[in-house]
Amino acid sequence: MATLGDIGVSAAINLLSAFIFLVAFAILRLQPFNDRVYFPKWYVMGMRGSPTHSGFVTRFVNLDFRSYLRFLNWMPEALRMPEPELIEHAGLDYAVYLRIYLIGLKIFVPITILAWAILVPVNWSNGSLAIVNVTSSNIDKLSISNIPLGSDRYWTHIVMSYAVTFWTCFVLLKEYETVANMRLNFISSEKRRPNQFTVLVKNVPPDADESVSELVEHFFLVNHPDQYLTHQLVYNANKLAKLVKKKKKMKNWLDYYQIKYSKNQALKPTMKTGFLGLWGKKVDAIEHYTSAIEKLSKEIVDERGRVEKDPKSIMPAAFVSFKSRWSAAVCAQTQQTRNPTMWLTEWAPEPRDVYWRNLAIPYVSLTVRRLIMSVAFFFLTFFFIIPIAFVQSLASIEGIEKRAAFLKPIIETPFIKSVIQGFLPGIVLKLFLIFLPSILMVMSKFEGFLSLSSLERRAATRFYIFNVVNVFLGSIITGTAFEQLNTFIKQSTKEIPETIGVAIPIKATFFITYIMVDGWAGIAAEVLMVRRLILYHLKNSLLVKTEKDREEAMYPGGLSFNNGEPRIQFYFLLGLVYATVTPVLLPFIIIFFAFAYVVFRHQIINVYNQEYESAAAFWPDVHGRVIVALLISQVLLIGLLSTKKAAQSTPFLVVLSVLTIWFYRYCKGRYEPAFVRFPLQEALMKDTLERAREPNLNLKAYLQNAYEHPVFKAAEEDDEDGDTSEELETESIIVPTKRQSRRNTPVPSRVSGASSPRPSLNDVREDPEVAAAAL
Repeated sequence: MATLGDIGVSAAINLLSAFIFLVAFAILRLQPFNDRVYFPKWYVMGMRGSPTHSGFVTRFVNLDFRSYLRFLNWMPEALRMPEPELIEHAGLDYAVYLRIYLIGLKIFVPITILAWAILVPVNWSNGSLAIVNVTSSNIDKLSISNIPLGSDRYWTHIVMSYAVTFWTCFVLLKEYETVANMRLNFISSEKRRPNQFTVLVKNVPPDADESVSELVEHFFLVNHPDQYLTHQLVYNANKLAKLVKKKKKMKNWLDYYQIKYSKNQALKPTMKTGFLGLWGKKVDAIEHYTSAIEKLSKEIVDERGRVEKDPKSIMPAAFVSFKSRWSAAVCAQTQQTRNPTMWLTEWAPEPRDVYWRNLAIPYVSLTVRRLIMSVAFFFLTFFFIIPIAFVQSLASIEGIEKRAAFLKPIIETPFIKSVIQGFLPGIVLKLFLIFLPSILMVMSKFEGFLSLSSLERRAATRFYIFNVVNVFLGSIITGTAFEQLNTFIKQSTKEIPETIGVAIPIKATFFITYIMVDGWAGIAAEVLMVRRLILYHLKNSLLVKTEKDREEAMYPGGLSFNNGEPRIQFYFLLGLVYATVTPVLLPFIIIFFAFAYVVFRHQIINVYNQEYESAAAFWPDVHGRVIVALLISQVLLIGLLSTKKAAQSTPFLVVLSVLTIWFYRYCKGRYEPAFVRFPLQEALMKDTLERAREPNLNLKAYLQNAYEHPVFKAAEEDDEDGDTSEELETESIIVPTKRQSRRNTPVPSRVSGASSPRPSLNDVREDPEVAAAAL
């Protein structure tokens, strides 16, 4: 059991580590050869170039010693950008993500002040731990464990639980309203985007007489005759994607050898055709790659033709675009047929957000896939606790002495003992969780979600559940089993619940060490980006052959929401649970929220590139998880007080839980619709303003290829025969159908086909070329 001295040693180690990371970052970020590592976002945006050099040394080292005196100026600079400018610079997703840290400060700073002013003196003025025969430390004397059984002082903790709940709900209510308004304002003010006019249609029923394209066309011409504009089919182009990726790699090598030859034309570059160029026939490198690229281009053209014509490669889904936002909203938010499993419509993700590989998964297999992953996640969650418990038992004084008795003289020295008890358990748990986000992301991809944002939200939800079950409850249970085992053996059955009740707040010392490892030193390591720094320089020195390679080597990627958000929620859980149990933990959490806010604000401004924009669609999940943390804190307090012979207070806490659930349902009904639906009034207003400002807008040309598979776009460079026009010259006013069970569609066709419609009034207004043809 970690003592106050052990916590002090752990704090010193983690503060020193954080300080070293920050100083190293402040120095490394000033060096010219690290500029692309620590400011890559500005390079991606085209607003920053490589530093100029006047000599060989200055290419690598910053010799302006005055800049080192301001080595911590990145902190105020990170806070200087106002939120509206931050939204313009990084997007609403990142701006709202940062608000989660601010919510942590808004909730826990007042709670900490109140808890330290009221609960800590109430807990400290008792001495029940001196009577109870359990392992404890000085920190436990500041917790609820120090209150005698059946004491009236437990009413203070109940009142404090009410205060914590009401204040948290008040902050959440204000933030939910603020973020909902931010989302609506962002959507109404943002520039035109394809997903505003497009819906994703899934589970198109098969038909023997018509292709999927004809089927989609006729369905929407019948059911949305005045608003349907065009559609793009969903293809299984995964094999084509591999060919295009291979060609891209070959082109990069060709560029490298051509640059090499241009520098020294007296010597033509050669290569060996064997594995990694280590052996095999020696050939002219430029001719080899030119020939290979030509051959691959033909394969790509053939494969693309096969994909577009093979019915097995055409999925029963399509991106359908409309003439207005209003009509797209109506289609996306309504049921299309009496069979609720057919013609399913939902808002299309923005093109950057689409996870194209999963579009090829048949809809009927999604349920099976998700069932398999749910079972797999269940076993992963509940069996992962075994190695966590085992490793944490080894990362203790008793565990080490039991398995390595010869180390006992060393680990019993005061400093080493403090390091083991105050630092080792937290770092072991942190290391155990390194690969978990990647595993959960792979599981989400297997389930078949169609957008990057939904993939990350699903992985984040599962990571949070894992943290609650394994890291939080698992640490308490295993901690109780290992630390209080001797006490259990010596006590009667009636006394065991009391020991468990005392052991829950005692576990706060472990979570304090974990917060310092993960939330202090871990956040400082985030800004230093040691892994990214090393990888960039390794790639730059060994793999970079062209400027395009250099751009790919420095590409920062986006903020890892599936990893970062569950981490934040875990600190909300710890803070809300221990606010009424062990308030001494709260200042450590406040330091985390404040420090992480500054660090991630800097990273979002300078490092992370926005890979998609969901307009803060994740916010209901954030709100719901904080509510779950509140409920967990209330249930655990009920269980804890029942072991303290204060069961008469249970009805008051049950009422509090009921009020919390009511608050959640109120917020869900009042604000969540802004995150799942688009108000028709807002859509109509935006359409009206756009038509007034751009009366000649050719919306069809804008949307025609918006959702074309990226592989097709890459392959178009080599597909000279693939340039087909979709504006035909016939003036037939009906679209003939092959289906015997349906009459000809009594409205004009808006998609490629054997006929072209007579332009409508709206088309004449939107497309001047069509207007001229009509006249």
